[in-house]
Amino acid sequence: MDEGEKEMSRVEQFERIRRDHRELGLGIRALAARHRVHRRTVREALVSSVPPPRKAPERLAPALGLWKPLIDAILIGDEEVPVKQRHTARRVWQRLVEEHGAEVAESTVRSYVGQFRAERRAVTRLVMVPQLHDPGAEAEVDFGEVWLWLDGVLTKCFMFVFRLSASGKGVHRLYATQAQEAFFDGHVMALELLGGCPRRIRYDNLKAAVKRVLLGRNREENERFIALRSHYGFDSFFCLPGLEGSHEKGGVEGEVGRFRRRHMVPMPRVASLAEANGLCAAADAADDARRIGSRQSTVGEDFAVEVAHLLALPDRPFDAARLLECRVDTKARVCVRQCWYSVPARLAGRRLAVRLGACRVEVLDGARVVASHDRAAHRGEQVLVLDHYLEVLAVKPGALRGATALAQARASGAFSPTHQGFWDEARRRLGDAAGTRALIEALLLHRRLPAPAVIAGMAAALAAGVVDPKVVAVEARRAIEGRPGTVTPIGALARYDRPTPALADYDELLGGEGVAS
Repeated sequence: MDEGEKEMSRVEQFERIRRDHRELGLGIRALAARHRVHRRTVREALVSSVPPPRKAPERLAPALGLWKPLIDAILIGDEEVPVKQRHTARRVWQRLVEEHGAEVAESTVRSYVGQFRAERRAVTRLVMVPQLHDPGAEAEVDFGEVWLWLDGVLTKCFMFVFRLSASGKGVHRLYATQAQEAFFDGHVMALELLGGCPRRIRYDNLKAAVKRVLLGRNREENERFIALRSHYGFDSFFCLPGLEGSHEKGGVEGEVGRFRRRHMVPMPRVASLAEANGLCAAADAADDARRIGSRQSTVGEDFAVEVAHLLALPDRPFDAARLLECRVDTKARVCVRQCWYSVPARLAGRRLAVRLGACRVEVLDGARVVASHDRAAHRGEQVLVLDHYLEVLAVKPGALRGATALAQARASGAFSPTHQGFWDEARRRLGDAAGTRALIEALLLHRRLPAPAVIAGMAAALAAGVVDPKVVAVEARRAIEGRPGTVTPIGALARYDRPTPALADYDELLGGEGVAS
């Protein structure tokens, strides 16, 4: 183990400081002495579970680091050949030196080969011992695959399952991926719904939590996961890798299949993941009435007892989003996880920060959110907002008819039949280019007025036979103030016409004597 693995990370150190402060009630000076750190570090740990960033020094990889992938490939390949002709540790070292010119000690290679084989050695027989779970003591977490009809397309989604071991109370939530942001968001949502946190949570070796599986139950954990654990104050337990560890969290393993068969057959047909999660929430509520095995009480009754034993939640939830940086292309889009999201056209060519959440994607210009979208569920999908392209369309009105953003606005209902009627009438009266610009000017009203008011203003203008965006603005403000008016048609004003007054007498006065020129 190199020096970097021996040194406790700052996140783990912050977790221990926060735990001693919470459980032992130690002050800043006592915590600094106990952990041999500066009082400033203690104050930082008590303010946030995530240490402030610092520049990490560059360290060269150890001599064996370059050859580990090659050694792994040799040993994995040995599993397909007869036992008597497999590589020994000495033979692996000889091949590294002779064939690749490696400068590494035989003892180093021998130690690594022994560790590798010990980690991959399968347990031939496991005896499972029945367990009794104390209320609030433990929970289990896992992901499972679920297929559903999402907006008419058969889509594979991932179901996050959080199950309390004592009561069997489960929280189920669907995501488009099982990436780290979904893993964290599932924890946040589950703990908020349960109203507390168990003292320990069991996991398998999800990449969102574990960077590398070491010997036995040792793991190199992801620092963001350590921050999550520190934020809520629970302990983690990692099961053995592979089939030999699946029984160690058998409750949630069985729960994934039970919920899928009970509530996802036949496959649901939903318009969005939000609708699908609404079905999951209803199913969780219905499951409170079921009994597990031969228990006399229901899941809901057991949970009512267990909730009093859960740890209290922090004042604010953990921030599950991941911060990225993306470049805006010439189509005013950013590419995030192989999906495209629009931003205001004025930002084309800029590099912007992106907060990638499990269900939302937010694009920031400095501290200001300039675009917010529901996260796309399909790879290569575009999520475009028509408002982001209005300035460009005002200059290129001919591009509106075939714009992808317009098609998506129609599909979502944002571009209503009233908008289409106003556009058709404006083009009939003013021509294609001028009529489209009139529509765009009316659409710009959505930035400062509510959508129902703008639509009401368009309807009032059309009823009067007017396609002037200024009239739409006036009628929209009237609708907001609760005093809808009636737009007077131009032709109805004819009765107020008067003949042009004669000015001949005034001309004579100007031409007379004594009148100043």
